[in-house]
Parts: sequence; C-alpha cells; structure tokens
Amino acid sequence: MKNIFLLLISVIIITTSCNNQNNVQEFKFSEIEPITGLASPVNLNPDTTLIFIHDYFPEKVWFDSIAYDKNLKAEFAKDSSQLKITVNSDSLPELSILKFYLLGTEQDILLKKSEKIKYEFSFNPEEKKYKKVQIKGEMNAWNPNNTNLKFENGIWKTEIIAEPGNYQYLIVADGKEMLDPANPLKISNGMGGFNSVLKIGETDNTELPYIFTKSTNDNLIFIGFKNNIKQLVVLYKNFELSGDFITKSDTAYRIIIPGDARDQNRTFVRVYAANNYGFSDNLLIPLEKGKVINHVRQLTRTDFEAATIYNVFIDRFFDGDSTNDRPTPDKRILPKANYMGGDIKGITQKIKDGYFENLGINTLWISPIVKNVEGAYGTNSKPKTKFSAYHGYWPVSFTLIDNHFGTEQDFKELVKTAHENNMNVLLDFVANHVHKEHPYYKQHPENFTQLHLPDGTLNLERWDDHRLTTWFDTFLPSLDLTKPEVYNMLSDSAVYWIKKYNLDGFRHDATKHIPNIFWQTLTRKLKTEIEIPEKRRIYQIGETYGSPELIASYVNTGQLDGQFDFNVYDAFTQAVAGNSSFMHLADVMKTSFKYYGYHNLMGNITGNQDRGRFISYAGGSLRFDEDAKLAGWTRDIEVGNPVAYKKSAQLAAFITTIPGIPVIYYGDEIGMPGGNDPDNRRMMKFNGLSFEQDNLKITFSNLLQFRRHNLPLIYGDFKFIEISDDILIYQRNYFGHFVITALNKSNKKYEAKITLDKQFDMQKLYCETGNPYKNTGNTIEFTIPENGFVILSNNTLSF
Repeated sequence: MKNIFLLLISVIIITTSCNNQNNVQEFKFSEIEPITGLASPVNLNPDTTLIFIHDYFPEKVWFDSIAYDKNLKAEFAKDSSQLKITVNSDSLPELSILKFYLLGTEQDILLKKSEKIKYEFSFNPEEKKYKKVQIKGEMNAWNPNNTNLKFENGIWKTEIIAEPGNYQYLIVADGKEMLDPANPLKISNGMGGFNSVLKIGETDNTELPYIFTKSTNDNLIFIGFKNNIKQLVVLYKNFELSGDFITKSDTAYRIIIPGDARDQNRTFVRVYAANNYGFSDNLLIPLEKGKVINHVRQLTRTDFEAATIYNVFIDRFFDGDSTNDRPTPDKRILPKANYMGGDIKGITQKIKDGYFENLGINTLWISPIVKNVEGAYGTNSKPKTKFSAYHGYWPVSFTLIDNHFGTEQDFKELVKTAHENNMNVLLDFVANHVHKEHPYYKQHPENFTQLHLPDGTLNLERWDDHRLTTWFDTFLPSLDLTKPEVYNMLSDSAVYWIKKYNLDGFRHDATKHIPNIFWQTLTRKLKTEIEIPEKRRIYQIGETYGSPELIASYVNTGQLDGQFDFNVYDAFTQAVAGNSSFMHLADVMKTSFKYYGYHNLMGNITGNQDRGRFISYAGGSLRFDEDAKLAGWTRDIEVGNPVAYKKSAQLAAFITTIPGIPVIYYGDEIGMPGGNDPDNRRMMKFNGLSFEQDNLKITFSNLLQFRRHNLPLIYGDFKFIEISDDILIYQRNYFGHFVITALNKSNKKYEAKITLDKQFDMQKLYCETGNPYKNTGNTIEFTIPENGFVILSNNTLSF
C-alpha cells in the first residue's frame, strides 16, 4: 500500500488513483510534461534524503498529491522547494517509485535503496605518539576532516559507511600523509605517489540480476534476463508502466510501447531490475514515432548519447588569422607559456577542411574564449618563468571575447559552420573564479571568498578540505557562489552565451569547487529559457577530480548531464601504461556504473590539459613516480618506446566502446607527446606526420566512425565476458546486435575463446579490426595481438 500526501485537497483532478494505478484502462498520459527530459533516479541515503523539487520541476507547479512506498516518510520544506524522504523501515524494497500527481497527469521518479554498509577501520601504528589521526580517500571525498579516528585501547578506530567497493585512501597522522603500513595493497595515484587500497564488502556477486534487450516487434519490446529478478521497473518517459503493459515468460519480459509514443519524434523506455543481492544493469531504449530506433540515421546531433567530443585548445590548435597573433611582450614569459596564435578562425577553417568529420567527431569543446587579463602572472621556479593567459582561465569579463582569439562575428561564423556540418559546439565556461583585474572583483570584493582562513593560514589550493572556497592562486579570487546575487548574475551570463551564439552546451571548469546551488540555478534557467521554449537539448559536462560519490552529486536531472570520468581513465592508464591490472580497471568501471548508470553521458577521455600525455607514459618517456610538470620543463619528453602507439590505439578502442561519450584531447589522435602543463599544450601538428602518427590517426578515425554507426555502442547494454590481469573482454548488445571488444595489455598474443548467448545471430559475424577468427555455433576463437585489441560484431546498419 502506498502513502498518499495531499497538497491541494480541493483540486484533485488526476485520472489514475494510487490504489488502482496498475489498471491500464485508467492510465492516462498527458501532453503536459512538467519534468524536462528524463528524471534521474534518486539514490537514497540510509536515513534521510533531500530532493530538490526545482531539479525535476523547473517551472512552478502545484501538486495534487504524491505517493510513495509505505516504508518511507515524505515531508515538504516550508517553501515547498525540498522534499525530505526518510527511510523508516528495513523492509523498503530495492526499487520504489515516488509519484507526483498534477495537472491531470503523473510524473514518476525512481528511488533506489542505499547499498551502503558499515565497515570498522583501524590503524595500529608502531609509534603511539600521534595526537590526531584521520583518513582521506575516495570514501570521504578526500577530506580528512570528514573522518577522525578515535584512540581506544592502543588502536585508532573509526566506522566508515560506504557502498561495497575498492577505495583509495591515505592515513593523515598529525597532518602528515602516509600509506597505511598494515595494508600491502597500494596503487599509483598518477602524480608520482601511491595510495593504499581498502576493500569494503563484496564487489563481485555472481547472483546479481542481468537484463538485456532481446528483440522488438512493432510496438513490443522483449527484455531478456539472467538470475532471479525480484523487481522490474519500466519507465516510459517519466511514467511507470505496469499492469498489462508488462508480462513475463520464462525467458523474457514483454513490454508494450504506449500508443502515446506514436505521435512523438523521440521518447525513451528505461528498465531497471533488482533482487535480494542488489541492482542489475539498466537499459535505455530510444523510440521514434512509437518504435524502437533501428538505424543511426534516425539520430540527430542533439542525441548526445551518440556524441563524439574533440577538445580544441584554441591557442594551440590552428592559426587562421595572423592579424591577432600577439604574444604577451614580457621577457619573463618563456615561449611555452605564451600565446602561439591559435584562434577561432583556425577552428572554422578546420571544420570546412573536413578535419573533424574525417576523424569521426560530431561535437567540439572549445577552451575558454572570454576576455582574459593581459600581462605576466604566476611563478615557476625550474625554469624561472611567468605565464600569459593564453589558456583562457583568467577572465576579466563575463561576456566579452578575447581579441587574441577573434571577434563576436568570428565565433558566430564558427557555430554556424559547425551546425551546417551537423556538429555541436560546447564552450568552456569558467565559473569558479576571476582574475583580480576583473572589474567585478574591484567593485564587489565582498562577493568573493577570503584568501585567509580563520586560523590565519592561506586558503590556497585547498582542493579538498576547503574545496568550495579555496583560491587557485593569489591573483585568482573565488566567487562566493552561495550568494543569490552572485549565482544569479553568473548564471545569467552563462545563459547569455548560449542564447547569443546558439551554442549546444558547456564544459564546466572546476565543478567540485562550486556549490550545487549555482549548477541548479543555471540548469533551471537553461531549461525554462531555452530547452522548453525552443524544444531542444543542452548538454553540460563538468570537471571534478574526486570520488565517484562526489562526482555523481553534480550529475542529475537538476544539474549536469555528466562529468569526465577521471577514475576510469586513471585506472586504464595505470593498467596499460603502468603496472596495475585489468581486474582493477574492471572494479573501477563497476563502481562508475553503480554511480552514473550503465547508460550515462560521462566523458571518457584520452587525456586533458592538466595531465602528462598518455602516450609519453605508455612509452616510458614520462614516469609515474616523477613530477610531470617539472619533467616537461627540464627535458625533452617524447613518445619513448614505439609500443606506445599500440597502447594509445588500445585507449581509443576502450573509450569508443564502453558506456559514456569519448572525448579526444587535441593531438592525442596523432600521439602528441608531452609532460604536464604547459608541455602537454604544444602547437597542434597537421602536416609532416610520421608513419606511426598517421597510422594512429587512421585508427582513431576508424574507431570513432565505427562508434557513430553502431547502435550497440550508443544505446547497447554492457556485460563483462573475461577479466584477468592482462585481458579484458566485454560485450555491448542492442536487440541481438552486438559488439565484442577484447584488449590485451601483455607482450604476448592471447588465444581467446568465448561463448555468447544463443540469441545472437552468428551468421553475420565479422571482425572490425580484420583479425582472423573462427566460430562453432556461438563459440568464437580468435587471437588478440600483444598490446593490441580485437573488435568483433554481428551488427548491421539496420534491422
């Protein structure tokens, strides 16, 4: 029995009551859809969870009633902006629905029961002299102040509440960070050091349910399953389907697509399942005019699930207008840290030349073009240099374009050209800070955080313990985005860029250093001022280094669509370019799927402007145990061992075939080497490529084009097939059409033998990478070359 909360007793106009909501004949869809897009599931806390109403309902609405499971309690805040959900019984099912009744219709939000468990952590040092012991790690957002240990009977102890999984951490004893001496498990942190690894709970339960798309026929969808299914929840748009919409046989669930879908270009069916052991994977099924999409030609450029993103670092990409080439005339700035001439016209020219289309790119992410400070700032000791603002992250305006890069007309022409070539344009938006020369800082210093903390210490680069107020440098004051006058002003500025230049979205800098209220305000404005009236999607992706739980706290219906998955990138880098294993990578992937879903809009990167180049790590020219920034200044970082080109191709194969969106950092497609900033920001090379560079570029292009033309890689479910230290094999499936990706990071070839489900048609089996194979029935045998990959498929362009 559901609980019902009446808000407006006198205005009950719903047509489906809570008591008979399984009756198909009484289920009514409405043209009114108060939730914009798909309502993201809510991962409940073990005790109390706050749901921000405006995250789901951006425009003001009145609810007739709400309904929820009897094991929950729901209370509205006084201003009705938040709904407080309290778990009051252990009998709460793994999956439940929060139902909102309003305007003659129903809007449903999926609730997922918390899987967090208690773990007793202890630290027993040989030296007992410590006065204060803490831990910092992925389980507490790397903030030692979140977890203080107590000294009892000669041992430091604390209780950790976390999801089952593997967590990197460090001991902090009297302010000094160290590995846990009692824990032999450790892993490279990718920055020259190591972290201890803590395993909490069971991370590989074979009894978990697994669901997959099996077949479709007209208005029917058949969902296959493995292991016991205790609950199956199906959502059409933001309505729960039940009753006669869903029937079960011994081998599949049959779902009837509602007739409502026939009148709409794009709708979705989502499927979730659970049993006593936990949650299954989830499914996202796109529909067009009431039928399952069966060809990529039906997708548009704003179906961002099919996006392939290229990060254009504008100053270092291509010089299309020599009249704006003006390096900062300060001898204290070495050439590596000064302007090199790349500009907006250069990007437009490369669009017209077909560079991005030939590479398989349909979305450009352009580094900041807002007006930046002139002059020399910052310091570097080895060698001694200052820096110009060539990178675009030191703004002195909220709306003006920097004349180093071009004009308003240049940018409008770029966006117009991109759209004419069926490409999206995302702009890098800097919200956390401004340069001290910014007029707003000079006029309103009270609207910025303080450089000094109450204890007198500098609030500088305090990335974790003071992440929402810290300054990035002494000349970069951080905006106090908890103030309404500040977050409203800055969000208006962001909306201005979208409206004026017809942009398709943003890449957001330093996401975790900005309070959620800013992202909620911005996203609400984008929905009410652009998405709803213009009936189009805006895509927002953020940048956060931290735990999956922290990263996921910004990814939901009311904030961002995704963030870069640095944790998966680091795990891959450590496995292929370092000494870690594919088993660790698989564990990290499972954690990501748990937090972001198996169908997500997270960014899977080849690298970025704040890391040493992957290929230089893979070739050994750059070491994990050194300062990559210093290395880039003090010696010539190149590729090193040519095997690095094979490993870079593996990275490309990986990010183009796993759930999420592939993101190419400029130059990675040709294997540009380099240490960290600014050595990883060399001028892009288009001509005179070596054989290895040209071959890598062809591989990137083939993989990106393959992804764009394969629905299993865009909307397919995901399943691991084989995991070992050196071998990783996984499958993507979309209604019987599959793609198998097999990676081998060892220096020896590997003879693989896998058996697929009998549902798959093997008559159309082929190898995308050209490797020989043989199959007997549904058993396939093939060889994965050393430091290589194989991609197999039975996919055709349509079915």
